[in-house]
Amino acid sequence: MIEGHGDDTYRYADIKIDFSSNICVHGSHQALMTHLASHPELIGHYPEPEAWSLEAMIAERLKIKPEEVIVTNGATEAIYLIAQSFGMRPDIPSPTFSEYEDACNMFNAQRFERGRCCWLCNPNNPTGEVYDQLYIDRMMAEYELVVLDHSYEDYTDKHVMSARWGCRLPYSVQIHSMTKTYGVPGLRLGYITGHESLTSQIRRHMHPWSVSSLAIEAGKFLLEHDELICKPDLNEARRLQDLMQQSGEIIVTPSDTNFFLCKMLHYRAAELKEYLAQEHHILIRDASNFKGLTPNHFRIATQKREENDALVNAINQFFKSGNG
Repeated sequence: MIEGHGDDTYRYADIKIDFSSNICVHGSHQALMTHLASHPELIGHYPEPEAWSLEAMIAERLKIKPEEVIVTNGATEAIYLIAQSFGMRPDIPSPTFSEYEDACNMFNAQRFERGRCCWLCNPNNPTGEVYDQLYIDRMMAEYELVVLDHSYEDYTDKHVMSARWGCRLPYSVQIHSMTKTYGVPGLRLGYITGHESLTSQIRRHMHPWSVSSLAIEAGKFLLEHDELICKPDLNEARRLQDLMQQSGEIIVTPSDTNFFLCKMLHYRAAELKEYLAQEHHILIRDASNFKGLTPNHFRIATQKREENDALVNAINQFFKSGNG
């Protein structure tokens, strides 16, 4: 989905608080930037054709084999590689991240003879729901392949299946996002983990040099600095969910993460989004383009307490002014 995603601040002149992106944005990147600035030589050479050195570090951290790790140019490249590699008929619950369907449509149009594949975003975007293990086990019993997108695994305190356990299963692959884990979306850095029989098939479709030298170096640095991992304030997220419902105009979907889905009873999300952007310099995610949702749905990601209060106050002003 090139159009209609979150973090579209480029469309507006003066956004001061961005609730539209799920990624934690308040961590400091100074240490990482200083480290990368000390390696200018990296931009003068090709990167590794495949990010072997970073794959080895990830494997050591997760206590799996390097052959069970594939580093990608963000989680999105991982999605498209998996769709291209297996050619199975997709089952994709909605609402969820649109790239699963887009990727399957791109590669699988004439190759549905190999069985069925279930795609699960866990925690799910845009609802923030974490699927319990019993449900995932049922899906693994029913489908030839289950793809588990764990991009937001560090944004919840609920149990999410470990990569080490997943690599034991020859019918499941996992997607991970260093972009989300460390709050660095501009780097485009993700990875796939899975049983070697699956990762070996995926490698056949990889493009050489898809991950830049700077991204590889950044990934190595980040893996050595756990203090840079994004950990959203889930207590504050729950407080914000409660505040959003007090107006009586909004239904909030319970979430296990820092982001959550809202539905207005009498107004459209596009109208609220424009009002907040123009009048309060606040950006939310119009979620109406998620499959299965309505024009009344929007998504927000919890920010600092004072910013969250500013959002609630601005939305209440929207309702009182009779906008829409």
